[in-house]
Amino acid sequence: MNIRGLQKTSLIDYPPNVVSVVFTGGCSFRCPFCHNPGLVLKHETLPRIDEKELLKQLLEKRQWIDGVCITGGEPCMQKDLPEFCSALKELNFLVKLDTNGSYPAMLKYLIENRLIDYIAMDIKSSKTNYSKAAGTKVNIKDIEKSIELIKTSSIDYEFRTTAVPKFINKKEIFKIAKWITPAKRYCIQQFRNKTALVDKKMQDIEPHSNTELQHLADIAKPYFKEVIVR
Repeated sequence: MNIRGLQKTSLIDYPPNVVSVVFTGGCSFRCPFCHNPGLVLKHETLPRIDEKELLKQLLEKRQWIDGVCITGGEPCMQKDLPEFCSALKELNFLVKLDTNGSYPAMLKYLIENRLIDYIAMDIKSSKTNYSKAAGTKVNIKDIEKSIELIKTSSIDYEFRTTAVPKFINKKEIFKIAKWITPAKRYCIQQFRNKTALVDKKMQDIEPHSNTELQHLADIAKPYFKEVIVR
């Protein structure tokens, strides 16, 4: 596994569980608002973490953590992701996967082999604006395959959208909701501009206010069992 980062403890990535967060290097997207530019653009310059040593560290923390969140970058780019997930399951860890949905074949394999316990898939924008928000040409059919795989699986999940004012407004949220409904859980996340981003110009964009985020959530609520604002 191309592992380039580790957060030893997190209370917010897989609530109510306490998890360690593993960051993989490389991504198929170039979302300008991504707050992990090092993992996306310069992951090869970051220290690589030895997988066996990482598993050893996680096992030593077993009594304090419930599971592991695998994020990135895009974890599904890693060909040996199933083996890593299997190793985590053998250690009796819960496994959460963060994905952009661009690798449905890998996602299908992980689901069918019960190698993950929770999936969080990013929905960047509506279909018509997807490539613009992702910063690269996107095969929307792959995104739709992943959406359906997740919705029809027995694994717990959420879809989530980062509410960047340049890309997400009331009209876009309505189009996204109509597109991916029905679904169990949809999360609208606040955009953070006070951090390093793939496109530095995005730091000049002011996030939506809390009131505006709630208005976006109100638009989405009729289409999902649960809508969360983060």
